[in-house]
Amino acid sequence: MSSSLYRLGNFCAAHAKRVLAAWLFLIAFLGVVVAQTGINLSSSYKIDGLESIEGVDVLSERLPQASGVSESVLFSSDDSIKSHKETIKAFVDEAKKIGGVTNVSDPFAAATGSVSSDGKHALAAVQTDKSAGDAKGDVGPKAAAISAKLNSLVAQARAADASLTVQRSGAVGHKTEIALSATEIVGVLIAAIVLFVTFGSLLAAGSPIVSAIIGVGTGLLGIVVAASFVEVSSVTPVLAVMIGLAVGIDYALFIMSRAREYLAEGIDPRSAASRATATAGSAVVFAGGTVIVALCGLSVTGLHFLAVMGAASAAVVAVAVLVAVTAVPALLGLLGHRLSPKPRKERRSGRIARAWVRAVTRRPAATVAVVLGTLGVAAVPALDLATALPDSGQAARGTVERDTYDAVAKAYGEGYNAPIAVLADIVQSQDPIGLVKTLSEKIGKLDGVERVALATPNRDGSLAFVQIIPTGGQTSKATADLVKEIRGLAPSWEKQYGISNVMVTGKTAVAIDISDKLGQALLPFGIVVVGLSLAILLVVFRSIAVPLTATLGFLLSLAAGMGAVGAVYGYGWLADALNVTKTGPVISFMPILVIGILFGLAMDYQVFLVSRMREEWIRTGDAGRATREGFVGSAKVVTAAAVIMTGVFAAFIPHGSVEIKPIAIALTAGIAADAFLVRMTFIPAIMALLGRKAWWIPRWLDAALPAVDVEGDGLARSLEHEAWVADHGESAVRLEGLTILDGDEPLVDSFSLAAGPGQLAVVRGEDAVARRALSAVVEGRLLPDAGIAVIGSHTLPDGRSQVQGMTTALRSWDGPVSARASVVVVDDPGKRRWERVRQLLDQGRTVLATGPASMTVPPDLCVSAQATIFPPSNRVDASPSNRVGAAIR
Repeated sequence: MSSSLYRLGNFCAAHAKRVLAAWLFLIAFLGVVVAQTGINLSSSYKIDGLESIEGVDVLSERLPQASGVSESVLFSSDDSIKSHKETIKAFVDEAKKIGGVTNVSDPFAAATGSVSSDGKHALAAVQTDKSAGDAKGDVGPKAAAISAKLNSLVAQARAADASLTVQRSGAVGHKTEIALSATEIVGVLIAAIVLFVTFGSLLAAGSPIVSAIIGVGTGLLGIVVAASFVEVSSVTPVLAVMIGLAVGIDYALFIMSRAREYLAEGIDPRSAASRATATAGSAVVFAGGTVIVALCGLSVTGLHFLAVMGAASAAVVAVAVLVAVTAVPALLGLLGHRLSPKPRKERRSGRIARAWVRAVTRRPAATVAVVLGTLGVAAVPALDLATALPDSGQAARGTVERDTYDAVAKAYGEGYNAPIAVLADIVQSQDPIGLVKTLSEKIGKLDGVERVALATPNRDGSLAFVQIIPTGGQTSKATADLVKEIRGLAPSWEKQYGISNVMVTGKTAVAIDISDKLGQALLPFGIVVVGLSLAILLVVFRSIAVPLTATLGFLLSLAAGMGAVGAVYGYGWLADALNVTKTGPVISFMPILVIGILFGLAMDYQVFLVSRMREEWIRTGDAGRATREGFVGSAKVVTAAAVIMTGVFAAFIPHGSVEIKPIAIALTAGIAADAFLVRMTFIPAIMALLGRKAWWIPRWLDAALPAVDVEGDGLARSLEHEAWVADHGESAVRLEGLTILDGDEPLVDSFSLAAGPGQLAVVRGEDAVARRALSAVVEGRLLPDAGIAVIGSHTLPDGRSQVQGMTTALRSWDGPVSARASVVVVDDPGKRRWERVRQLLDQGRTVLATGPASMTVPPDLCVSAQATIFPPSNRVDASPSNRVGAAIR
């Protein structure tokens, strides 16, 4: 991958203006499309298969008059509300005439009376059909028109009676918008300041900002375009902007920082851009891929809206990665040496990082204990964290929805904002009206029921409809318990009254069911994320301890983030300062989203920090030095990235919507804890505590894992081979210092050989297993334990798949040889196979002939290179190990 990224970075740096122009053209194109299609976002969170959702469909089919949206209109006065009866009656009569409105309750009627106990309020319920929307949250085609007419009637009522206050709940025609404000720009300003302090250059600081804005602009417009074809929640664009802005700046920062290191070494800007894209860019691609997989993993919950939310956010992260590996090298190529750093500042920042890592690793056990204790205490408030889908009571203060909700709750109680519908199939009943009355009386006696607002059969007497007012609101535990109790009693009622298909539905029940479903999905998703964390880090770092400690660190950071939300929403700490409109339950999908997002971002820091440690470990074999030098080499950029990401998330808190605010709080606290307490304190300490054990992995497992080049080692091998070719000429097979271990014993030790295209190379050795193992390396079926192996222009292990496609072994004299095979291995060829070797050489292919010491090469064949595999003095067992045996079969 690093070689491909090297070429990509080189191209973008060489064609900087074209690359940047292409991105700007794409943004402009998407902007034109959005201007034509408009913004078509949804405010609903629908889940198929829920009883409440099925109940809405039943209403639509069998009682369409009650299948739409229920709107509350509150009339209030300082004197007796009955003195305003004429004005209220006029409103009710006119509202009934609106197309799409099926019923408007009369607050003064005996059956539907809803005058408050103090006599100063009256509540009218406006019911629509599906043309205005439904309890699932869908908005119908007539919603805007009905809302406008209701507003007109409210204005008329106020004009007719100045002492009468009229308030709408705003349920009909509620507008769905992208909840972004100017406050989010603060996050960008924080990022700009941090980047300037980090780089000491306005140009260097501005480049990641420009890159992130390109990525977020492209991603946001892309989501809005997609919303015309797929149902996308209104929360999705805001969430995507928040994540995209944070990772976009960070990814560009990582590449820019590495490029400036190369510039400081005197490397020209184009080469610096290419190398930075290959090295830091490899880590960016991997880190971004981890975030993308985590967000796409939301699909395992089986919840469509959550899967779309995750996929859209993942798409923005993918765009951020693509912009980072294209636009950043383009900016590097465009700005050139003006981005070069000041050496003195680099040294000063290095001293601070070195002092910190020495402090945290001096007594590593104590450091680990302090971090565990601190984060453990921070997580305690999470125990009091409750979740639910928000209602109008959590809307921003001063909005129509919130003011009406609070007024209704104050005058009547929370339950009047959260009616519940109970349906039952009564087609077998001979007395549907009497049966509905009996059923409503039964329901009305349950704990948690304030009153029965309406009880009636449908027109053909086949469906019972009972609307109840609970004592608690939509987010109240008592209301959720009431829904569960009714469902629990349903079987006995069905048996007792001869009814069937008792259902609890309505907007409140839908919200409760969705919240429960999200809660059930939390554990499976958490298990998937933790398992994914262990698997990814195992492959990347080829260690048992690193994945375990990294995953533990992620869980600690997650606990701290959830604890912060619990402290604000559960305890009320800093609620006013953070502009929290109402404490209590937070939106139900917050934990799942935070797990997915925080996992991906935490793995980013783990990769960028520990990959430097692994580089040092591979180079020196000194675990202590690897921890210290790896930390010093990455601390500055990880610190800057963490401050930027924390600032970006924090900027979404003050004016964030009810859905976004708790997510932003959790991510702000979680990222801060993860970067500064976990990755930069806990991880160095635990690595120092473990020493060499931190990098231990069973040999069989190491051999079974795929090779992943995150640190850009492949680029280093490619550049080394390019330099070798410049000195020695082109090669088809180049083996240098090659070592193949069989268990703990060297099967092939320090072996070297080089042959050019179309040449014959001969290798002799008495050990057939060793010869076949060497052949397996040349064919890309076995990776060497040490040394350099280059077949054609492809280095191992990076170009393993390409090597396998261009090499083959000739097992018999007439065996097939692919036209793509430019290198052919022949072991112990006899007379007929030597004839085939001649044919292959005449075709311009390179042939590697292996055999015992007694193997004789026909005199007419020119041997360009030859070498001998010397048997190790201590090798006794001639049977190969599982790893080698599997490769040579």
